[in-house]
Amino acid sequence: MINEKETNGNKSKLKSALGAVDKIKISGIGLVAYIVMAILLIVAISTHKLPNTMIGAILALVIMGHVFYYIGAHLPIFRSYLGGGSVFTILVMAVLVYLNIVPSDTVKTASGFINGMDFLGLYIVSLIGSSIFKMNRKMLLSAAVRFLPVAFLSMSVTFFGVGLVGMLIGVGFSHAVLYTSLPIMAGGVGAGIVPLSGIYAHAFGSSAAVILSKLFPAVILGNLLAIISAGLVSKLFLHSKSNGHGVLLKTENADAQVVADPKPDYTQIGVGLIISVSFFVFGTLLSALFPSINAYAFIILSIVLTKALGLLPEYYEQSVIMSGQVITKNMTHALLAGVGMSLVNIKLLLSALSWQFVVLCLTSIIVISLASYFLGKLFGLYPVESVITAGLANNSMGGTGNVAVLAASDRLNLIAFAQMGNRIGGALVLVIAGILVSFMH
Repeated sequence: MINEKETNGNKSKLKSALGAVDKIKISGIGLVAYIVMAILLIVAISTHKLPNTMIGAILALVIMGHVFYYIGAHLPIFRSYLGGGSVFTILVMAVLVYLNIVPSDTVKTASGFINGMDFLGLYIVSLIGSSIFKMNRKMLLSAAVRFLPVAFLSMSVTFFGVGLVGMLIGVGFSHAVLYTSLPIMAGGVGAGIVPLSGIYAHAFGSSAAVILSKLFPAVILGNLLAIISAGLVSKLFLHSKSNGHGVLLKTENADAQVVADPKPDYTQIGVGLIISVSFFVFGTLLSALFPSINAYAFIILSIVLTKALGLLPEYYEQSVIMSGQVITKNMTHALLAGVGMSLVNIKLLLSALSWQFVVLCLTSIIVISLASYFLGKLFGLYPVESVITAGLANNSMGGTGNVAVLAASDRLNLIAFAQMGNRIGGALVLVIAGILVSFMH
């Protein structure tokens, strides 16, 4: 009888202890449940039994992404000055891959889901649709008209700034802009340095693969510095009048720029998802007709025009907002883990490091930040938001880089503007590179 009482008492204490531990939540999951799933993931990875499918990728990216984001968000230095959980997640995942702690087959599974199956495309179009349809129609057009000149002028100033610093440190104007400034601002990898390497290869009579290996480090370091800087800027100017707290355009009534979040409806979430992917396919079809223009430029333009002209009934706009919120609130940390796992090559970055290279990358970040700050202020934008979207986002690794930059500064709602500047600006960089490369080599 006594033993039974003691047993029941021990069980009660154990339940109480587990209950207390389970009150710690990581992205809504209690710590006990999280540990069980983490153990499951570790066993699956260590035995090479993690499914090489969407299922395996989601489990790996969500479990690792959420826990590293949680840690980074609570570490004092990272939380306050280095972009918080976003930067921590990317860096830790990149280091784990570099040290072979995460096996190559797991990296392949995650990369295949994000890039091969294009979850990245689904995430970005959902986020763009959600953020644009949440905006006030008149404010959207007014902000876009002011934003694009700021983005393009900031990129122009940065081009010459990096070139001049290159001359001062002995690298030369041409080398500095060809191998640092232009690749950083080209719009990422697939739509950026890959075609840029082809342009260089044609002009220099060299291998595109060799040139690509020289361009990639600038994209990686520029992207990491942009993410860290975005988090730092948002913290340093937290209580400044220059901070719009996620609102881009300066107006007397900032709250009028966005609509309230609709009450979630399960059916509408599905409706919003299919509308979002329809915009994606529409943009892809237009890009096939006009190959020189990136599909995302058409996607953004079609969503902006649909919102501006009021073509979509409120029911469908709210559906897109709902589906976008579901995806971004649940999969942002997973996507950041995928960025670190599949796109940040620590080995390649370390092999390219030199003090001149670091100085040029820092110059690009500093100049574009200062230019977009003052130009944004001149054009009636909140300077902090201008720095993050018109400046730092244009030093990022395309779509994934934009997400990381905005996540680090807690401004994911501005993804449409970041993508707008990044994609259109990146296309202009390729055009300019094609003109300059013949006599700058």
